[in-house]
Amino acid sequence: MLKPILLVEDNPNDLELTLIALEKSQLANEVIIARDGAEALEYLRAEGEHAARQVGNPTVVLLDLKLPKIDGLEVLKVIRNTPALKSIPVVMLTSSKEEQDLLRSYELGVNAYVVKPVDFEEFVRAIADLGIFWAVLNEPPPGSYRYIKPK
Repeated sequence: MLKPILLVEDNPNDLELTLIALEKSQLANEVIIARDGAEALEYLRAEGEHAARQVGNPTVVLLDLKLPKIDGLEVLKVIRNTPALKSIPVVMLTSSKEEQDLLRSYELGVNAYVVKPVDFEEFVRAIADLGIFWAVLNEPPPGSYRYIKPK
């Protein structure tokens, strides 16, 4: 079974564009949507509304930087400091070109930092490339492929 992609995005327009771009890339992975950092962490920890979700980590987390409740940097910090989550690839997908955001993201262990292109076609191409790389081409650590339904 394919592992899902976790998309953490609060902007409705960016969310719609990202979903269109992932669909155009023809990936078969389910896309789980979290609209803020707290919801993303609930999903990753299988808590709250996500307590009954399938066991296993997503193939990649596409994480916005500026989020309500808990921002992207804090979500990244929790992921990297949680043994069961720390090997999940995280791509910061943001409109921020600020050097401090870029540096802080890499200090906290982000796998990639992608500035959202303004042009729609560029955006679609960038998202499709990200999806294909992380969901198809990337080799995850041994043992991280277990994605099974809970009993």
